[in-house]
Amino acid sequence: MNYSKRHSDILRLLQQDGTVSISDLAKRLDVSLETVRRDIKPLTSSGTVVKMHGAVALPSILGEAPFEKRMRENSDAKKAIAVAMAATIRDGDSIMLDTGTTTSYLARELLGHRRLTVVTNSSDIARTLSTINDNRVYMAGGELRSDNGAAFGVSAIEFISHFTVGHAVITTGAIDAEIGVMDYDLEEAEFARAVVSRGKRAVVITDHTKFGRQGLVRVCEFGALTELFTDRTPPRDISLALKAAGVGVVLAS
Repeated sequence: MNYSKRHSDILRLLQQDGTVSISDLAKRLDVSLETVRRDIKPLTSSGTVVKMHGAVALPSILGEAPFEKRMRENSDAKKAIAVAMAATIRDGDSIMLDTGTTTSYLARELLGHRRLTVVTNSSDIARTLSTINDNRVYMAGGELRSDNGAAFGVSAIEFISHFTVGHAVITTGAIDAEIGVMDYDLEEAEFARAVVSRGKRAVVITDHTKFGRQGLVRVCEFGALTELFTDRTPPRDISLALKAAGVGVVLAS
């Protein structure tokens, strides 16, 4: 089919973000819901996109693993945060990373560093940074999850307890002004909590979409952190809570 400019814009947004809701497309393209529905009709008829539950996606996206899909969400923000964090790490430093899409982006930004000592539970991060630039990579053991290739549980936590690193870096699923850093999975929260305790510097790297969310499990209070790297200024209540806890906020450009 012949694509109009708006068709091309829709496909570009899907390539960038993966699955996008109809309402979000209308807002980002500055058109009505009816116009978006009319535009996507020939795209769905030709099989170029797939429509589902008020959203559309590229057919290839539907076959991706959940972790790969999350890597595509807010990817520009995550890359910018990773760049800012990587700039604070020097050759020869030691760093502990939990599994997460933003820490995976950070691992890619560290490919230019040399002689790093890396401790992680993520097979993606371990694979990215091992065997290059004289790095030493230690991976926590245990059964690897199928969706993200990471190890969790008692054995993984016991393994990392043997290390003390310069930079302990975690991602998060939610940040609440009163509760602190939170996640939705018990084992992931427990592992992240253990990582925070092993660093001279304890950092959360997360994009703004996690602000104001309340997860299922508390990872740590803000006082356990030294810094938060993000892409937008946190809401006022979170900013005040971070400041009261002495946590520095770094905004990625």
